[in-house]
Amino acid sequence: MDVTLHLAQDPDADELLGRSPLAALVGMLLDQQVPMEWAFKGPRTIADRLGADDLDAHDIAARDPEAFASLLSEKPAVHRYPGSMAKRIQQLCQYLVEHYDGDAAAVWKDAGTGKELLRRLEELPGFGKQKARIFLALLGKRLGVRPTGWREAAGAYGEPDSFRSVADITGPESLAKVRAHKQEMKAAAKAAKKAPSS
Repeated sequence: MDVTLHLAQDPDADELLGRSPLAALVGMLLDQQVPMEWAFKGPRTIADRLGADDLDAHDIAARDPEAFASLLSEKPAVHRYPGSMAKRIQQLCQYLVEHYDGDAAAVWKDAGTGKELLRRLEELPGFGKQKARIFLALLGKRLGVRPTGWREAAGAYGEPDSFRSVADITGPESLAKVRAHKQEMKAAAKAAKKAPSS
Protein backbone atom coordinates (compact mmCIF):
# COMPACT_ATOMS: atom_id res chain seq x y z
CA MET A 1 0.00 0.00 0.00
CA ASP A 2 1.67 3.18 -1.12
CA VAL A 3 -0.58 5.64 -2.87
CA THR A 4 -1.31 9.32 -2.48
CA LEU A 5 -4.55 10.02 -0.69
CA HIS A 6 -5.99 13.52 -0.28
CA LEU A 7 -8.23 13.06 2.72
CA ALA A 8 -6.50 15.25 5.30
CA GLN A 9 -5.51 17.87 2.69
CA ASP A 10 -2.14 17.88 4.46
CA PRO A 11 0.85 16.28 2.67
CA ASP A 12 2.41 14.56 5.73
CA ALA A 13 -0.90 13.24 7.03
CA ASP A 14 -2.00 12.06 3.57
CA GLU A 15 1.35 10.36 2.95
CA LEU A 16 0.92 8.30 6.12
CA LEU A 17 -2.67 7.37 5.19
CA GLY A 18 -1.48 6.20 1.77
CA ARG A 19 1.19 3.83 3.08
CA SER A 20 -0.20 2.68 6.42
CA PRO A 21 -3.25 0.38 6.53
CA LEU A 22 -3.68 1.04 10.27
CA ALA A 23 -3.53 4.82 9.79
CA ALA A 24 -6.24 4.58 7.12
CA LEU A 25 -8.46 2.51 9.45
CA VAL A 26 -7.89 4.88 12.38
CA GLY A 27 -8.66 7.90 10.17
CA MET A 28 -11.92 6.27 9.11
CA LEU A 29 -12.75 5.51 12.74
CA LEU A 30 -12.18 9.17 13.69
CA ASP A 31 -14.34 10.40 10.79
CA GLN A 32 -17.47 11.30 12.73
CA GLN A 33 -18.70 14.49 14.39
CA VAL A 34 -15.67 16.44 13.12
CA PRO A 35 -14.64 17.80 9.71
CA MET A 36 -13.19 15.05 7.55
CA GLU A 37 -9.76 16.68 7.22
CA TRP A 38 -9.47 16.90 11.01
CA ALA A 39 -10.34 13.21 11.36
CA PHE A 40 -7.87 12.02 8.73
CA LYS A 41 -5.09 14.22 10.11
CA GLY A 42 -5.50 12.34 13.41
CA PRO A 43 -3.30 9.30 12.62
CA ARG A 44 -0.31 11.55 11.72
CA THR A 45 -0.81 13.58 14.92
CA ILE A 46 -0.98 10.39 17.02
CA ALA A 47 2.15 8.96 15.35
CA ASP A 48 4.03 12.24 15.92
CA ARG A 49 3.02 12.33 19.59
CA LEU A 50 4.15 8.72 19.99
CA GLY A 51 7.47 9.68 18.40
CA ALA A 52 6.87 7.14 15.63
CA ASP A 53 6.83 7.09 11.83
CA ASP A 54 3.72 4.89 11.74
CA LEU A 55 1.00 3.53 14.01
CA ASP A 56 1.56 0.12 15.61
CA ALA A 57 -1.49 -1.87 16.72
CA HIS A 58 0.47 -3.87 19.33
CA ASP A 59 1.92 -0.68 20.84
CA ILE A 60 -1.40 1.22 20.95
CA ALA A 61 -3.34 -1.80 22.28
CA ALA A 62 -0.91 -2.20 25.18
CA ARG A 63 -0.78 1.46 26.26
CA ASP A 64 -2.26 2.73 29.49
CA PRO A 65 -5.77 3.95 28.55
CA GLU A 66 -5.52 7.17 30.59
CA ALA A 67 -2.11 8.05 29.17
CA PHE A 68 -3.32 7.34 25.63
CA ALA A 69 -6.45 9.46 26.18
CA SER A 70 -4.37 12.38 27.43
CA LEU A 71 -2.10 12.02 24.39
CA LEU A 72 -5.15 12.55 22.15
CA SER A 73 -6.42 15.39 24.34
CA GLU A 74 -3.25 17.51 24.04
CA LYS A 75 -3.89 20.75 22.16
CA PRO A 76 -4.79 20.65 19.37
CA ALA A 77 -6.96 17.67 20.27
CA VAL A 78 -7.10 14.80 17.80
CA HIS A 79 -10.92 14.81 17.92
CA ARG A 80 -13.80 16.73 19.45
CA TYR A 81 -14.20 13.76 21.85
CA PRO A 82 -10.58 12.70 22.42
CA GLY A 83 -11.30 10.51 25.47
CA SER A 84 -13.96 8.35 23.87
CA MET A 85 -12.05 8.18 20.56
CA ALA A 86 -8.86 7.10 22.37
CA LYS A 87 -10.87 4.23 23.85
CA ARG A 88 -12.26 3.29 20.42
CA ILE A 89 -8.82 3.38 18.78
CA GLN A 90 -7.46 1.10 21.50
CA GLN A 91 -10.41 -1.28 21.08
CA LEU A 92 -9.77 -1.37 17.33
CA CYS A 93 -6.06 -2.08 17.87
CA GLN A 94 -6.80 -4.77 20.49
CA TYR A 95 -9.18 -6.44 18.03
CA LEU A 96 -6.54 -6.31 15.27
CA VAL A 97 -3.94 -7.84 17.62
CA GLU A 98 -6.35 -10.62 18.67
CA HIS A 99 -7.71 -11.48 15.22
CA TYR A 100 -5.03 -10.37 12.73
CA ASP A 101 -1.79 -10.37 14.75
CA GLY A 102 -1.86 -6.56 14.64
CA ASP A 103 -1.71 -6.40 10.84
CA ALA A 104 -4.47 -4.05 9.65
CA ALA A 105 -3.93 -5.00 5.98
CA ALA A 106 -4.73 -8.63 6.85
CA VAL A 107 -8.38 -7.51 7.20
CA TRP A 108 -8.56 -7.20 3.42
CA LYS A 109 -5.48 -8.98 2.03
CA ASP A 110 -7.06 -12.40 1.44
CA ALA A 111 -10.75 -11.52 1.36
CA GLY A 112 -12.13 -13.56 -1.54
CA THR A 113 -15.26 -11.50 -2.19
CA GLY A 114 -16.61 -8.02 -1.54
CA LYS A 115 -19.24 -9.56 0.72
CA GLU A 116 -16.60 -11.25 2.87
CA LEU A 117 -14.57 -8.06 3.08
CA LEU A 118 -17.65 -6.08 4.11
CA ARG A 119 -18.36 -8.64 6.86
CA ARG A 120 -14.78 -8.34 8.16
CA LEU A 121 -14.98 -4.54 8.18
CA GLU A 122 -18.35 -4.59 9.98
CA GLU A 123 -16.79 -6.79 12.67
CA LEU A 124 -14.20 -4.11 13.50
CA PRO A 125 -14.99 -2.16 16.70
CA GLY A 126 -16.41 1.26 15.82
CA PHE A 127 -17.31 0.28 12.24
CA GLY A 128 -21.05 0.15 11.60
CA LYS A 129 -22.62 -0.83 8.28
CA GLN A 130 -22.24 2.62 6.66
CA LYS A 131 -18.63 3.20 7.80
CA ALA A 132 -17.70 -0.31 6.62
CA ARG A 133 -19.24 0.34 3.18
CA ILE A 134 -17.46 3.69 2.82
CA PHE A 135 -14.12 2.13 3.80
CA LEU A 136 -14.71 -0.74 1.38
CA ALA A 137 -15.30 1.83 -1.39
CA LEU A 138 -12.11 3.67 -0.34
CA LEU A 139 -10.14 0.41 -0.57
CA GLY A 140 -11.54 -0.34 -4.02
CA LYS A 141 -11.44 3.14 -5.54
CA ARG A 142 -8.21 4.53 -4.07
CA LEU A 143 -6.13 1.62 -2.76
CA GLY A 144 -6.60 -1.02 -5.44
CA VAL A 145 -8.21 -3.61 -3.13
CA ARG A 146 -10.87 -5.09 -5.40
CA PRO A 147 -12.17 -8.54 -4.50
CA THR A 148 -14.98 -9.88 -6.68
CA GLY A 149 -18.19 -7.94 -6.10
CA TRP A 150 -16.58 -5.12 -4.11
CA ARG A 151 -18.65 -2.37 -5.77
CA GLU A 152 -21.91 -4.20 -5.03
CA ALA A 153 -20.86 -4.81 -1.42
CA ALA A 154 -20.02 -1.11 -0.99
CA GLY A 155 -23.54 -0.20 -2.16
CA ALA A 156 -24.01 3.35 -3.46
CA TYR A 157 -20.52 4.25 -2.18
CA GLY A 158 -19.02 1.88 -4.75
CA GLU A 159 -20.62 3.62 -7.73
CA PRO A 160 -18.04 4.97 -10.19
CA ASP A 161 -17.86 8.74 -10.75
CA SER A 162 -19.92 9.57 -7.68
CA PHE A 163 -19.15 12.13 -4.97
CA ARG A 164 -20.71 10.60 -1.87
CA SER A 165 -17.88 9.97 0.58
CA VAL A 166 -14.17 10.04 1.39
CA ALA A 167 -13.76 7.22 -1.16
CA ASP A 168 -14.39 9.78 -3.92
CA ILE A 169 -11.90 12.44 -2.86
CA THR A 170 -8.87 12.99 -5.07
CA GLY A 171 -8.22 16.66 -4.29
CA PRO A 172 -9.84 19.98 -3.30
CA GLU A 173 -12.35 19.98 -6.17
CA SER A 174 -13.79 16.53 -5.43
CA LEU A 175 -13.74 17.36 -1.69
CA ALA A 176 -16.02 20.34 -2.41
CA LYS A 177 -18.37 18.07 -4.41
CA VAL A 178 -18.53 15.49 -1.60
CA ARG A 179 -19.24 18.30 0.90
CA ALA A 180 -22.06 19.62 -1.29
CA HIS A 181 -23.55 16.11 -1.57
CA LYS A 182 -23.45 15.66 2.21
CA GLN A 183 -25.18 19.03 2.73
CA GLU A 184 -27.89 18.05 0.25
CA MET A 185 -28.43 14.77 2.11
CA LYS A 186 -28.68 16.59 5.47
CA ALA A 187 -31.14 19.10 4.05
CA ALA A 188 -33.27 16.30 2.55
CA ALA A 189 -33.27 14.42 5.86
CA LYS A 190 -34.30 17.61 7.71
CA ALA A 191 -37.10 18.28 5.21
CA ALA A 192 -38.33 14.68 5.54
CA LYS A 193 -38.52 15.09 9.33
CA LYS A 194 -40.56 18.30 8.98
CA ALA A 195 -42.96 16.86 6.41
CA PRO A 196 -46.37 16.10 7.97
CA SER A 197 -47.01 12.38 8.16
CA SER A 198 -50.17 11.39 6.30
